[in-house]
Formats: sequence, structure tokens, C-alpha cells
Amino acid sequence: MNTQKTNGKEPAERIHHQMPVHFAKESPQKERMNNKKIVCIGTSTGGPRALQTVLSSLPENLEAPVLIVQHMPSGFTKSLANRLNTICSMTVKEAEDGEMLKKGVAYIAPGDFHMMIEEQGGRIMIRLDKSPPVNGHRPAVDKTFESASHLKHYEKIAVIMTGMGSDGTKGLIELKKRGNVRAIAESEESCIVYGMPRSAIATNLIDEIVHLNHIADAIVKFICE
Repeated sequence: MNTQKTNGKEPAERIHHQMPVHFAKESPQKERMNNKKIVCIGTSTGGPRALQTVLSSLPENLEAPVLIVQHMPSGFTKSLANRLNTICSMTVKEAEDGEMLKKGVAYIAPGDFHMMIEEQGGRIMIRLDKSPPVNGHRPAVDKTFESASHLKHYEKIAVIMTGMGSDGTKGLIELKKRGNVRAIAESEESCIVYGMPRSAIATNLIDEIVHLNHIADAIVKFICE
């Protein structure tokens, strides 16, 4: 894993633990058998900078695909993906309809398209559509999170970072209802806008509240569990 840079300063806030509320509990035996994992990240205002910090600190051989919803208009997400791909160890690309997810690749939802996923023959396929915006957003974090909640043979790691509003909260609730999920929210200290993380934290379903500089560490930790 890449070494994170903090410009010589130690962040004032370390990882804090929330008491999670689990809607669905799997047996220990089933949990041990289920080792496929997927990471879902939602962000908005301040997201490009936050994504650069997180993705550049994830290893090239990450044992999970990463789905990213960044609120952006059409045309901007491709340039964001291309820029991140040049500075990150892992591959970063704009998602395409019908492509199969691969471990160690981060897929950014195209602007003006919702990004959903579905399981086919043990593999995960991306589906893009132009169904109506959700609370003014297309792509919407809620749509991606909700579609991920239907995957039966995958553990999910949900991450909600800086952004205005509450996108991602309803999707997080659906994820927690239906399966084995670890949820991370960016701490107020490092957020540009604290709206989306604050809304998610208010559900009491967040497992860890993490400074931006430590989100990659928390993702890798949950993947290795």
C-alpha cells in the first residue's frame, strides 16, 4: 500500500468507532465462506480532491473492485477518471455499460447516468441508465448503493465522503438491511461540506468515522478481514 503523506502533520482526529446497527446478521460460518468484496464510494462537493487522496493511497492489487459516484455533469467524469488514473497505482476509469468489474479497478459513474450493478454467473456487470434523477442527482449514490444491496454473494464496504445534502443515506440503509456491510463516513474535520457524511452518521449505521487521510487504511482493513 502506498504511504500516505500528511505534510509532516499528524491529523488531530483518529478513527472513531460508532456502534453499528445491523439489520441482517449472517452466521459466522456463512461469513467465513463469503470472501468476495466490493467497495462503493459516494461523494459530491470537494469529492475530486478527496478521491485523489483515497485512491492514490490504495494498492494496485486491491482485492476488490471500487465503484465511485461523484456528482458531476456529463463530460467531466471522464477527464476526472483519466487524471486520477495517471496518479494512482490502481486503474481508474469511467464506467461503461455492460462491462464486468475487475479487482483493483475503480469505476467512476459517467455524468448524467445512474450506475447500477448486477450479478451474472458469479461476476458483476455495470448497468448505466438515464432514469429520472434522484433528489436532483444523476448519477445518484443511492441508486448505486441500492443496487449493490441486492448482491447475495458479496460483502460490501460503503464509503460516504464530503458533499452537500443526503445522497447515499437511503442506499446505506438498504445495504445494511440486506447483507454484510461495513460503512465508513468521512469525519467533519476533513470534509469540505459535511452534509452527506452527517446524514449517514445520523442513521447510526456507520461503523467508523474516519479522517480523509485514513479512509484508504480503513478500506484495506475491512477488505482484509
